[in-house]
Amino acid sequence: MQTKSTFLRQIAKADLLILDDFGLTPLPDQIRRDLLEIFDDRYDRRSTLITSQLPIEQWHAYLEDPTLADAILDRLIHNSYRLALKGDSMRKQKTAAAAKTTKGH
Repeated sequence: MQTKSTFLRQIAKADLLILDDFGLTPLPDQIRRDLLEIFDDRYDRRSTLITSQLPIEQWHAYLEDPTLADAILDRLIHNSYRLALKGDSMRKQKTAAAAKTTKGH
């Protein structure tokens, strides 16, 4: 069984870390602190990709600790590329297309 610090070191060494659907549920304090540690270890060394429906402007409120949020965002935003996607959800589009196909038969 690996310790938490061993696990965090392994995450820090991954060439690409992907956090999908970030911000869907509240994070316990320890997880927020672990995120800061992970992002700090990865800063300027490895790539991190985060997908979220939560606008970045709401991350301070989501993280519930202004100082911690500043530290996390500082490590993420510096040297980052942001892609803001617009339009309907792909799931909605697929559902609508499937409904049209079903009605057509």
